[in-house]
Amino acid sequence: MARLHGELVRYGLVIWTGGNVSERVPGTDLFVIKPSGVVSEDLTPENQVVCTLDGVPAEGWGNAHGPSSDTAAHAFVYRNMPEVNGVVHTHSTYATAWAARAEEIPCVITAMADEFGGPIPVGPFAIIGDDSIGQGIVATLKDHRSRAVLMQNHGVFTIGKDAKDAVKAAVMCEDVARTVHIAKQGGDLVPIAPEDVDRLFDRYQNVYGQNPEGAMR
Repeated sequence: MARLHGELVRYGLVIWTGGNVSERVPGTDLFVIKPSGVVSEDLTPENQVVCTLDGVPAEGWGNAHGPSSDTAAHAFVYRNMPEVNGVVHTHSTYATAWAARAEEIPCVITAMADEFGGPIPVGPFAIIGDDSIGQGIVATLKDHRSRAVLMQNHGVFTIGKDAKDAVKAAVMCEDVARTVHIAKQGGDLVPIAPEDVDRLFDRYQNVYGQNPEGAMR
């Protein structure tokens, strides 16, 4: 978790203590998440926080720090989407700009079809502090191929087969958000036909790479 959060910094997806990465602990009802208010360079394996699926620090794990302020949202996702084993939250600039307009990112480049299987949707506005954000994430992504959701006026949440997969989705989300934003400045966007999106998604998930594992669901 500590190393993967560093990837968010490396790719410019978070600043200061913002953002968070979590991963389900295999074979348990636990997940690990970054501590609240700790800068990236101070994150270590020892200060990550082990939580129950109720979103509270688990007993017997020596948790010395409080968990991320988004812990309740992550926990709600894990409780309601058993296929998800990693969750990431960022405030990456271009993707969050789309969220500020409550506008989905249309599927107009092949990289989006490959990774997200269509547009990146917008989730509802929700206040941090309880599981309202988690409810919005699940409601938006439950029957969607996208591994990313733009939570209105807030930022990006991504899901994955594990934390690394969710980090990859966050990196790709910002990349396509930037490209499509720039393209939009030059004129009308040209969508990809739905049948071509399906073919691109299937190839990328099931053929591309050394050991393709298929779509998450």
